[in-house]
Amino acid sequence: MSTVALNMPSRLETPKGLRLYIGLFGRRNAGKSSLANALTGQHISIVSDVAGTTTDPVEKACELAPIGPVVFIDTAGIDDTGALGELRTQRSLSVLGWMDLALIVCEAAGLTDFERTLIAAVRKNRTPAIAVINKTDAASPESLKAVRDELCASGLPVVETSALRGEGIEALRSEMVRVIGSQTQPDRPLMGDNVHPGETIVLVTPIDTGAPKGRMILPQVQAIREILDADAKCVVVRENRVAEAIAELRTPPAFVVTDSQAVRQVVQAVPESIPVTTFSIQMAYSKSDLVEMARGAAMLDFLKPGDKVMICETCSHHPQPDDIGRKKLPRWLAQKIGGALDIEVVVGKDFPSDLTPYKIILQCGGCVVTRQHMLSRVRAAIEQGVPMTNYGVAISHLQGVLTRALELHPEAKKAFDEAHAVLQKRFGAPSGSDNAGAR
Repeated sequence: MSTVALNMPSRLETPKGLRLYIGLFGRRNAGKSSLANALTGQHISIVSDVAGTTTDPVEKACELAPIGPVVFIDTAGIDDTGALGELRTQRSLSVLGWMDLALIVCEAAGLTDFERTLIAAVRKNRTPAIAVINKTDAASPESLKAVRDELCASGLPVVETSALRGEGIEALRSEMVRVIGSQTQPDRPLMGDNVHPGETIVLVTPIDTGAPKGRMILPQVQAIREILDADAKCVVVRENRVAEAIAELRTPPAFVVTDSQAVRQVVQAVPESIPVTTFSIQMAYSKSDLVEMARGAAMLDFLKPGDKVMICETCSHHPQPDDIGRKKLPRWLAQKIGGALDIEVVVGKDFPSDLTPYKIILQCGGCVVTRQHMLSRVRAAIEQGVPMTNYGVAISHLQGVLTRALELHPEAKKAFDEAHAVLQKRFGAPSGSDNAGAR
């Protein structure tokens, strides 16, 4: 067996949350599925002359040379008709905002307002995009020129292809590499630039009902790998061995990373001179916008019983008996404000278009999705004026240790304090006075 063959499984098994997402968007029968098949050299989508063959976004994880591990998403035509067609169109547009790269597939025979709507959407979402003029073999020179001129005027890079004949595929692949390299926002390293050669990092990993049997959760594995890649050392312990592990080290650790649910216990066990953070806070740094998550957390002090709160989980894991999103967070929030909130749990990759009914959004770490996906949610919340935070920041605040947990991220701590001051002027005294001051 060749070396390439030996290496292939590890690359093909790259989690979807660490891959680039490339979506194909356009009208029905514009050749999106044929183009996806031509780019990958695989039959990832059904191809038919019947308009509307693709009814829902189709995901296919694959290896796209020379880019690497990607997920292709082939979407339904945005010109679909009828009540069901409208739902399909909305679903296609809903995934546009979290693409790392959008291919706007246009027919060489002419543009319509559907393509113009897509171009406006990628501009609004700041989604890296390429306009692909497909079916060039079936168009007159005059119509092809008109389409080319209008697309070039839009500012998008333009590539001409005939997926049916395999023409222009390599040119498109090259342009995809260029755009991805210059415009995409890949995940930041989980540990950021905080780890240096020779340092020791202590990782605290409780073994509870949420821990998969015989394995560790993805952020913990990522942290170990990044620390080793940085030529540093890591000590992995459970929450009851933190003080013991630190005492046994000849040189104190650079910092400690803990599971959020043990953050108060860990902070109490770690000397003040050693910074503490959580895996979930680092996930907010890596996958999202930690400064915005910290700013949004200030709203937790001003909730009242009955306020509507959305809790978002991007994966569809089986709920645990004491699930953090469905059980622990609602319970801790109710204890803080002295009454129950109106909690709505949203699961999966979909995100409500209208966020205005909610006082705050609590988002999971997003380990199974991309940074672009998470940032699209942050943008939506900011545009609608709804505070948003993530589990790790929220838990650290509810446990009264947020100041300590943000020691590695002073800009995030500053954003929290500024937002808290503004909200206090607006709403008066914070709720849960026993916790509000212990930030």
